[in-house]
Amino acid sequence: MGFENPHKDLDESIEQLLQCKPLPEADVKQLCEKAREILVEESNVQAVKCPVTVCGDIHGQFQDLLELFRIGGNCPDTNYLFMGDYVDRGYHSVETVTLLVALKVRYRDRITILRGNHESRQITQVYGFYDECLRKYGNANVWKYFTDLFDYFPLTALVENQVRGWSVRVIAVGGCCNSLCGESASRRSSSRMVSPLSSQIFCLHGGLSPTLDTLDNIRALDRVQEVCVYLFIPALCHTCMPYFVACTIGCFHTVPHKDPHPHIHTQAHESTPHPYPHHTQTPPPHTQVPHEGPMCDLLWSDPDDRCGWGISPRGAGYTFGQDISEQFNHQNGLNLISRAHQLVMEGYNWCHETNVVTIFSAPNYCYRCGMVVVGVGVGGGKGVGVVCRAYTMWETSAHIREHIWTYMHTTHPHNTPT
Repeated sequence: MGFENPHKDLDESIEQLLQCKPLPEADVKQLCEKAREILVEESNVQAVKCPVTVCGDIHGQFQDLLELFRIGGNCPDTNYLFMGDYVDRGYHSVETVTLLVALKVRYRDRITILRGNHESRQITQVYGFYDECLRKYGNANVWKYFTDLFDYFPLTALVENQVRGWSVRVIAVGGCCNSLCGESASRRSSSRMVSPLSSQIFCLHGGLSPTLDTLDNIRALDRVQEVCVYLFIPALCHTCMPYFVACTIGCFHTVPHKDPHPHIHTQAHESTPHPYPHHTQTPPPHTQVPHEGPMCDLLWSDPDDRCGWGISPRGAGYTFGQDISEQFNHQNGLNLISRAHQLVMEGYNWCHETNVVTIFSAPNYCYRCGMVVVGVGVGGGKGVGVVCRAYTMWETSAHIREHIWTYMHTTHPHNTPT
């Protein structure tokens, strides 16, 4: 009697997704139900063993996700930790998030998927995922399946070192023009040494919160809820909006929340609520929760050059200085905070004297920013090296250039790229 693969149907679904073909609605529903059973058992601070490759924002750029797997290794041969923002802005949010969820169900101990600020009902109604689901499925059911599932995604992860010392490898995908970087590809491919790492690496999408001093505080949060912010969306035409998004990432204004810390320095900024853009179908109702608080901070905050806490220009979360990150790392026995959330032209950026690293994994963001992106491979070993493998802007995306050109020259009334 031959061996029967108990994961045959799931493996077939993954193969279909790898060809950038969406699954039927019924299969997506079943997949999300299985994923919820797995995610509900995970902690707000999910433990992850090294070696692992840590990745930043993907934003629906499916072909670049496949390129990342090609360079870093396929799952389950390589362990992966994704730090959120799988949907919106890119052309294939449905295929991207479905593939990652399918891999989570298939290889639950080999891949960890955290929640980003775009994994919410409100944000996905503004930046493309909701409209993409309508266009590809004819209704909002798939959008609802995934946004309900997003509530169960872990908020943070803790990469635990099993041996003495760390080895960090940065895998670059995509590339930026020399005119933007001011240096050659060969120069950008050279090794760079950073300060030795030890202990544990704390991973999350956004940043720290003034109300969360310890990892135990994060573990105590009730994460199964929607994260809301009041965004101000400027009235721009479809031609201008992509350029606005690409040039003002992280600068959207929102209704300011009540400041629980009067000693925090503030920044003056406009704050005007704006209703959601018109949609062809009204999203299903959902109980709203406060648009502020520690969970919101973990998904929205950013590091800053100034010391102390500051009110974020995003209108959600806070900015935090080097003194804050050093204190948090020392108090929790950490050596590094790894986060995503911000576009960085080189794909990764060390700050706060290597207490914080920002990782961004959507190359040529919005198909026009032309930057390098990376996945950071973390493994046990002596010493720390950073190696970037660089590409020119179109070497990574050549196989989808024709598709992008066709898409941008075709009318898509319900899924205009933003």
